[in-house]
Amino acid sequence: MTTPVVSVAYHSGYGHTTVLAEAVRAGAADTGATVHLIDVGTLTDAEWDLLDASDAIVFGSPTYMGTASGAFHRFAEDSSKRWFTGAWQDKLAAGFTNSGSKSGDKLHTLQYFQILAGQHGMTWVNLGLKPGWNRSDASENDLNRLGFFTGAAAQTDSDRGPDGVHKADIATAEHLGRRVADTAATFVLGRAAA
Repeated sequence: MTTPVVSVAYHSGYGHTTVLAEAVRAGAADTGATVHLIDVGTLTDAEWDLLDASDAIVFGSPTYMGTASGAFHRFAEDSSKRWFTGAWQDKLAAGFTNSGSKSGDKLHTLQYFQILAGQHGMTWVNLGLKPGWNRSDASENDLNRLGFFTGAAAQTDSDRGPDGVHKADIATAEHLGRRVADTAATFVLGRAAA
């Protein structure tokens, strides 16, 4: 059996998104997948090669001014070399983001990731969770407490450091990592059987 390879390609301005990236990595690694954590702000040629060799790439960025960070946008533009060669065609993709506000236009960032994946011909893996914290008997500690479907979304108070990332958001990011790795394993087995 071939072990799926998942790369978490992320940028973090103040460390909050790094906490989520590490949670996605932990969730994927729990399934037995090989996982690479790649900071797109300091990409090396070897890390580009890791992305090219991955079965799935999970995009992550804080949401700044209604979209992904400038460093992530630079990475996306630089990925156009992969677009020309089709290097990421038929890989899996997913995404996660964090902002200081409960909404904070995080959906736009996740949709930006979806469009980037679509341009590369990748297949998007959604969060696969129903919304939490939307009933009188629910709790802010529920998985998917902010009610996003497209990917994992987190909210961290803007006056708190990385240790202030909500535990439910970390658990939701871990869930996303497991979901992507499990889906990648299915794709790898399917390709081997075809």
